[in-house]
Amino acid sequence: MTIASTSSVPYLADTAPGRGPRRPPRSWLHSDAPTLSLDGAWLFRLSPVAPADEDLADDGFDDSDWDTIPVPSHWVLEGDGAYGRPIYTNVQFPFPIDPPHVPDENPTGDYRRRFTLPADWSAAERILLRFDGVESLYKVWLNGIEIGIATGSRLATEFDVTDAVRPGENVVAVRVHQWSPASYLEDQDQWWLPGIFRSVTLVARPAGGIDDVWLRAGYRDGAGTLDAELTADPSAFPITLSVPELGVERTWQTPDEVGPIAVDTVEPWSAERPLLYEATVSSAAETITLRVGFRTVEIRGDRFLVNGNRVVFHGMNRHEAHPDRGRVFDEEHARADLARMKQFNVNAIRTSHYPPHPRLLDLADELGFWVILECDLETHGFEKGGWRGNPSDDPAWRDAYLDRIRRTVERDKNHPSIVMWSLGNESGTGANLAAMSAWVHARDTGRPVHYEGDYTGEYTDVYSRMYPTVIETAEIGTDGSRAPLLNCTPAQGARQRTKPFILCEYAHAMGNGPGALDQYEQLVHEHPRLHGGFVWEWRDHGIRTTTPEGAEFFAYGGDFGEVVHDGNFVMDGMVLSNDVPTPGLHEYKAVVQPIRFVFDVDAVALTNLRHSADASDLRFRWRVEHDGAVVRTGELDVPELEAGATVLVPLPEVPVAHDAETWLTVDAELRDDVAWAPAGHIVASAQVDRSARIPVPAAPTVPLRSGDAAAPASGTLTLGPASFENGRLVSLGGRPVSGPRLELWRAPTDNDEGAAYSDPTGSDGSVVGVSSASLWREQGLDRLTRRLVSSSGDATSLRTVERVSAANALASVSVESTWTLNDGELELRVEILPSAGWNTVWPRIGVRFDLPDDATAVDGASWFGLGPLESYPDSIHAAAVGRYESTVDDLSADYARPQETGHRSAVRRLTLRAGEADVLALTFLPDTRGRRPGFTLSRHTPQQLAAAGHPFELPASDTTYLFVDAAQHGLGSRACGPDVWPEYALRPEARTLRIRFA
Repeated sequence: MTIASTSSVPYLADTAPGRGPRRPPRSWLHSDAPTLSLDGAWLFRLSPVAPADEDLADDGFDDSDWDTIPVPSHWVLEGDGAYGRPIYTNVQFPFPIDPPHVPDENPTGDYRRRFTLPADWSAAERILLRFDGVESLYKVWLNGIEIGIATGSRLATEFDVTDAVRPGENVVAVRVHQWSPASYLEDQDQWWLPGIFRSVTLVARPAGGIDDVWLRAGYRDGAGTLDAELTADPSAFPITLSVPELGVERTWQTPDEVGPIAVDTVEPWSAERPLLYEATVSSAAETITLRVGFRTVEIRGDRFLVNGNRVVFHGMNRHEAHPDRGRVFDEEHARADLARMKQFNVNAIRTSHYPPHPRLLDLADELGFWVILECDLETHGFEKGGWRGNPSDDPAWRDAYLDRIRRTVERDKNHPSIVMWSLGNESGTGANLAAMSAWVHARDTGRPVHYEGDYTGEYTDVYSRMYPTVIETAEIGTDGSRAPLLNCTPAQGARQRTKPFILCEYAHAMGNGPGALDQYEQLVHEHPRLHGGFVWEWRDHGIRTTTPEGAEFFAYGGDFGEVVHDGNFVMDGMVLSNDVPTPGLHEYKAVVQPIRFVFDVDAVALTNLRHSADASDLRFRWRVEHDGAVVRTGELDVPELEAGATVLVPLPEVPVAHDAETWLTVDAELRDDVAWAPAGHIVASAQVDRSARIPVPAAPTVPLRSGDAAAPASGTLTLGPASFENGRLVSLGGRPVSGPRLELWRAPTDNDEGAAYSDPTGSDGSVVGVSSASLWREQGLDRLTRRLVSSSGDATSLRTVERVSAANALASVSVESTWTLNDGELELRVEILPSAGWNTVWPRIGVRFDLPDDATAVDGASWFGLGPLESYPDSIHAAAVGRYESTVDDLSADYARPQETGHRSAVRRLTLRAGEADVLALTFLPDTRGRRPGFTLSRHTPQQLAAAGHPFELPASDTTYLFVDAAQHGLGSRACGPDVWPEYALRPEARTLRIRFA
């Protein structure tokens, strides 16, 4: 094999999208014309650089020593590293920025496969060879004949191989280069995963067949229109369109007769009620089956409407990602993923940042999603140099840009779920993007064009932004606002404010978070110009990996030895890599739920926030609980509730307990099974406190003061279930325990580690803001030390005063802990008072108890308070007051990078368990402002969590740690978005904790 530089492989420096007998792009259709799948085992060899010779093309080439590899697949995910490793970058190019050139070190995979042409294909008019997805550039030979070259990794290409195919056995050879000029257009935030990763198919096109169909199904006021566009040779006519359920049967004898058909009565398609009609388009030689959804998309003023109603996108950005298969499509997994979206009140998908597998869009039509279909385009790495050399404004790349948008639109134009086309993502701006937009507007007048990078609105129909703050978003939605818009003159800003606005990315869901979802949702209902948005993003992209010791984990950037990478920024989803929804997704579901509840004394106002569906599919069940125990249940009698309407519904008489909290909860649940969830699935829920006023026991009077002349707390002291040695707690209830120890540190979340998206940037585009976590480390919150100032005690009480600070720090915290035994009941009161001089927010204010393992480890808890999942100040809408229980391990979310997790807020009572036994019961009392503490139970300290890059790096533990927090800092979205909202930021302040032990 001869090794070549790119100069001897001319197409590796060619910006053209391809060459050879590529067929014009067309719809992905369900046809009865014959096809032969070439998926399966292919022979494979990998070269570290691009070979110059083309020996693999020879019909009689000896490939007996080649390996085998499955198609579709990514070669870097096969062979346990034998074929290289994945590379993750967000913005960076993993090769020098030297467009259109790529390095000589260019992994190149050669594929060969033999197949037998079916004998009955001899009558086919044409034979096509279709590739649905290959990364990044590939060259094809058939029976030793060069066929052509194609690019566009997530786009389909069909080659006409009629003159190269032969009866009997055939040999197809494909050379795939990992890097090519096309790589400069595919810098999406994802893994670089080369190979033939979607299906390869041989297609027999019959004489008199129908090459393409576009059925545009419009809807208005109960009636529909079917406007057909057919691509077929005149000899294919007559062609018949049939929609049996609607009584439509229309035969066109000639191409000139093809035109719109009026349908008197139809049911519309929407994301809420995705009604599809089966249609066929047939000639004598071929029948094509489609599913038609009647809907009309339009923009009126600054409103985005479908079927005349304003759309609010409760959406997710969705990459194609699987922990084992990468971007190889798995329909069962994809269907489960979309069903999970629906279960969590997601109604929209932005296909970031390329067209998905075409079957995904069939599922979106069927299950019901508003889809923004995005072109396979991103040039983000050029931002590093101020967008110098960006292909978006370079005429040499114009054909490549137009080719990509044509193939995007033509493949997927029949899907009713697609309500908007997107030109791509983070590619700067320029004439090539404007040309793409012009082509789309000419080709499809029924869908608007989106592109976030068109800040001034020169060539797009909606105003779109990423990660604006709540304040800026409100200004965008406010009539008459003159607040400047990003990169806009006043005149340009005024123009953008005349358009519908969407958040194409917001609420960066990396690790524990995001916070403040409710603030964005509130704005959508206050400002009709705002049409919601798309969380970044749906799922983590972790790759299932095993350490040499056998520990399984999900790898992220840097775990495969990449030269440049962007770390765990690829782990930013609402669903973990193993398909487990994060607490953030539960919060999202609660924030965007389609029913609003407003409780009065004896009634509840129910508002249907849906686009167009009424609430007849829901039943409203209620229950009354006393301290979390259910005492009465029933169902509300809810009258007809149309979309956008509000009804006032009487509430049942609630039995109020005088010695317990009384809570009324109403759940809106599905009446019947649907395609994405069973009957009984809860769509929306709300809870209201109906408690009688229960007096909170006052803190006991403690005669001792730290300055009193009392006996020093030396030796052994016993107060009820607690034992102390020299003023330090050593056991509770006969179990070893130490504490309380002041804890201001939490293992930083990804948002804590992030510099806010709105922070200033350097000339190279890098963020120069400072993360909260770096300030916390600078102030030593992760390495606090204690000095006992004083201690004193007697037979009924113990008081200690400590000064807590870090090395080389002036600022400190005074911690006064008072243990009191009254009538056999032990209470701890902790007064936490910071000194002056603290100049940053704190992650938490709380205390830690260490519970070393003895005969049995503390391995679970039950509690009465907010649950069942973790909650934080700006992420608490999914939490409800009740009784819950969990193991220690299940209290925490298994984030790919260990970090703060597991906090339960506003807890009243907590019981710790060891096996089947209850070993310690705690009652948390509110402070003078009524604020109740929360708890976290973990097998590791925050310091241990923060030191680990992956869960398997955590040390073995022989201790359980209980944290009782008076307060926690919010979560925010600062990994790539706004910081914690001021209301939820934890500033150093005095706090009191009161805990009773049994």
